[in-house]
Amino acid sequence: MTDALPAPERRRPWSNRTRLGVDLALAIPLFFLETAWLVVDWIYGYGLEVWAAQGEQAQIDAASLAHTGRVRILLIAVLIVAVFAAAFRARWTAIAHLLVAFLAYGSLTAAQYDWEHRHAPQPGCVRYSANC
Repeated sequence: MTDALPAPERRRPWSNRTRLGVDLALAIPLFFLETAWLVVDWIYGYGLEVWAAQGEQAQIDAASLAHTGRVRILLIAVLIVAVFAAAFRARWTAIAHLLVAFLAYGSLTAAQYDWEHRHAPQPGCVRYSANC
């Protein structure tokens, strides 16, 4: 009766790898959901607002900036979830979120290129002159 009780085992998220079934059950639906959000927001959030602007540059610029802000927020959220997935050693969830982060980063890069291309000064134009 002098046997000591074993010390309780502490479970930390990074101590054991997440089971494959749980990892895939999170990775696959979240990957499709986030990718679908990017596509739907590009088509309906940005595309329809540009279509509804009917050529008014101020409304098109506002729609572009709003879309860029929404994609930037998605990128930050996806990277935070990827860090949590890596902490819980959910390899496929982390990989899926990094892929979505690359897609969102590519979308932001394309939007920034489009913005700079549309707002570039005309060749030979002095930037702060009255005629530009």
